[in-house]
Amino acid sequence: MGNILGFPRIGKNRELKKALESFWSEKCSQQELESVAKSLRIKHWELQKNLDFVCVNDFSYYDNVLDIAYMLNAKPQRFKHLSGLEGYFAMARGHESGVACEMTKWFNTNYHYVVPELSIDDNYKANIEYIKLQYEEAKELGYKPKICLVGLFTLFGLSKIIKGDSHDIFNKLKIAYLDLVKQIACLDSEVIIEFSEPIFVYGLKHRIFTSCCIYTESNIKNIYDEISKIGIRTIVSTFFEHSNELTEILLQTDIHGIGLDFIAGENNKHILHSFSKSDKLLYAGVIDGRNIWVANLESKLELLNNIATFVPKERIVVSSSCSLLHVPFSKEGENKLDPEICSWLSFAQEKIEEIEILETLFRGKASEKTNAYFDANKQINSNRKKSNKTNNKEIRDRVASHTLSQREAAFEDRIKIQKEQFNLPLLPTTTIGSFPQTPEIRSLRLKYKKGEIPQDVYENGIKEYIQDCVRFQEEAGLDVLVHGEPERNDMVEYFGEQLDGFVFSKNAWVQSYGSRCVKPPIIFGDIQRPRPMTIKWITYAQSLTKKVIKGMLTGPVTILNWSFVRDDLERKDVCRQIALCIGDEISDLQDAGIKIIQVDEAAFKEGYPLREENVKIYETWALDCFRISSATALPKTQIHTHMCYSEFNDIIKTIEALDADVISIETARSGNELLKVFKQVGYTHEVGPGVYDIHSPRIPSVDELQSQIKALLEVLPKDQLWINPDCGLKTRKWEEVKPSLINIVKAVESIRQTLQ
Repeated sequence: MGNILGFPRIGKNRELKKALESFWSEKCSQQELESVAKSLRIKHWELQKNLDFVCVNDFSYYDNVLDIAYMLNAKPQRFKHLSGLEGYFAMARGHESGVACEMTKWFNTNYHYVVPELSIDDNYKANIEYIKLQYEEAKELGYKPKICLVGLFTLFGLSKIIKGDSHDIFNKLKIAYLDLVKQIACLDSEVIIEFSEPIFVYGLKHRIFTSCCIYTESNIKNIYDEISKIGIRTIVSTFFEHSNELTEILLQTDIHGIGLDFIAGENNKHILHSFSKSDKLLYAGVIDGRNIWVANLESKLELLNNIATFVPKERIVVSSSCSLLHVPFSKEGENKLDPEICSWLSFAQEKIEEIEILETLFRGKASEKTNAYFDANKQINSNRKKSNKTNNKEIRDRVASHTLSQREAAFEDRIKIQKEQFNLPLLPTTTIGSFPQTPEIRSLRLKYKKGEIPQDVYENGIKEYIQDCVRFQEEAGLDVLVHGEPERNDMVEYFGEQLDGFVFSKNAWVQSYGSRCVKPPIIFGDIQRPRPMTIKWITYAQSLTKKVIKGMLTGPVTILNWSFVRDDLERKDVCRQIALCIGDEISDLQDAGIKIIQVDEAAFKEGYPLREENVKIYETWALDCFRISSATALPKTQIHTHMCYSEFNDIIKTIEALDADVISIETARSGNELLKVFKQVGYTHEVGPGVYDIHSPRIPSVDELQSQIKALLEVLPKDQLWINPDCGLKTRKWEEVKPSLINIVKAVESIRQTLQ
C-alpha cells in the first residue's frame, strides 16, 4: 500500500518522446500516438498496483498545466479556431496562427510548464473526455484510480492575465473548474481526486497572496468545502517546501486528506500538532520524489513514528514527497554504472517498492522478505557512508583555502578595454551556443562512444561540422560566432563526464518539457577537473575565422541544479567544488587566445528557495560560486552568461551582482516586459534579449524581428543591447535555424541604418 503523486510518463525507453516527434513530423497518425500513450499508461499502472491507488491524469502528451487549461477551454484568442490535438500542441509549440504560450519552470524544478493565458473575454467550459478515457481504462483493468488534478489556486497563480480584472477572471474560471469536478464526480460513486496545490508552499506573506484578494483564508476554505460537497474523496497535496500557514486553513475544511512534503519541507513537522485535532488523513511525503538516492528506511521509519506521536497511525499514509515525474523510470538495465554506486540509487520504480516496504514496516506487518529488504537497505546506506569514493581530502582542502572570489577590475573599466578590443557594431549579433544536433552528428558520437569508429574518423566528423557551422555564421553575417557544440551531448552532461565525482546512467532520462528529455549527471563524490575540457574544439573553431569565437561553458550553479546532487554534503559546498573547476577552464581558455567566454547559468533562478525567508542564504552562496568561477577572467576577457525562463523582477539586484559583462535572457514569447526591470533599476551591464523563440518550429519574419528589436530599444539604450535567439539551437532543425538567423541579421542591419 502507500501513495505517489504521479509517475514519469515519457516511458522506460522514451517511447512517448519518439511517438510525439514522429507525430509532429507527420510520420505517424494520431491513432498510433494514442496507442503508444495507452500502452504506457497500462505499464505504469501495473507498477502501481500494490499502492492504494493508481494515478490517472498524471499522464500528459506535453504538460499537466496545459492539460487542465485546455480542459477548461482556456485557449488564447489566436488559437480559438483550432481544436483537438492541433489546438493543444499549438499552445505548446506555436502554429502558423501565432506564437506558442510562454513556458517556464515548475517552481524550483527543471520541469517546464506551459503558462496558460487568461482573459475576461474567454468562455471557460469544462471537458472531461481525456480524464474519462483514462479513468475508464484503469477501471476496466481492475485498478482503483485516483485522479491527479492541478489545483484551482495553483492553476490561476501560474497563469498570465491577458485582459481584465483578475478577480472577475478567477470567478469565471472557478465556475468551469467546479463544473469539471462535478462531471468527474459522475464517473462513479467512489471518485478520488488529489489536487496538487504547490503554490500554497509560498506562504501567506508571499506577493501572490498579499497582492491578490483571491488567495484569502475564506476563499480557500469555501472553495475546498464546495469541492468536498460535490461528493468526492478530496485530497489536497502541497510539495517542494512546507505549507504550514495554508495547511492550517485546509485543516478547517471538509476535505478528506492532506499531502505534505517532509523532504523539502522538513518544517511541515511544526503543523503536526494541529492534525491531532482533526480527522483528516495525512499523506506523509517521506520518500524523495526529486532525487535518486536510495532511502534510508531506518531513518524514514523513525520519522514516521515521530509523526505518529501527533497523528494516529491509522490516519497516516506513506507517500512520495511529490510526483515521481522528476526522477528516471527504473534502474533496470543500468549495467554500465559502478555496481557499488548503482546500489546507492533509487528511481521511480524502486521508490514505489520503498514506499510499499516502508508502509508494511510502519504497520508492523513485516515478513521475512520485508525484513531481508530492510537489512539490505541498512547495509547499502552504511557502505555508502564509509566508501572512499565519496571523499577526497585534497579537494576539500583546496575549497577551504581558496580566496579569489571576484574579478580584479570593475565593469566600467573592463567594458572600455573590451569595446576597444572587439570594435563590434551597434546591436552585435550572436547565438547562445549550440547549433542543431543532426541525426548524423548524434550517430557519429554514439558510434565513437561504442568503439565502432576510430578517433580520427570521429574527430574529422566533428571538424567538418564546426567548419560548416562557422562558414554559415560568417555568410549569415553574425558578429560573434560559436563552434556549434557538435561534440556535446548535453550542456551539463558533457562537463560532468570530464569531472571526477560524477557518474552517468545509461537510460535515466527525465522529462524537461514535451518530448525534451535530459539525462542528469549524478554527483556522488568530491569534484575536480583532471584536464582541460573545451579548449581543443574552441581553439580549432577560432583558427577558422578572424571573427571572435565565443568559448562555451556551463556555470557551476546550473551544473549543480541540473544534476542529481549527493545528499551527504551541503549543496553550497558541492557547488564551490564545481566553481573552482570552471575557473580553471576559463583561465586555460583565455591563455589559449579565447577572448569571449560564456558561462551559462540557465538554471540559476530555478534553484531559488520557494520560501522568502530562505532566499538570502541561497543567493549568497550561488553568487559566490559564479563569481569564483569567473574571478580568473582578465579584464580584456568578456564574460557572458545566459539565463532561461526567469522572472527577473525579484532577482535583478542579484543578476547585477553576478558581474557578468553581458547577460542574454529569454524574452521572445514575452516581448519587452521582462526587460523593463533592467531599465527600472538602472542596469549598466550589457543585455542580449532573445528575439527568436527556439522552442517553436516557427521561422520569424524580418518584419516581426524588426518590431521586436524596436520594442527592445524603447526600454534599453542601443549601446547596451545585443541581439540573439532565446536559447541554444540544438533542438531545432537546420532548415528552421538558417532562415531564422539570416532574418535576425537582416532585421538588425535595417535597424542599424535607422540608428546611424
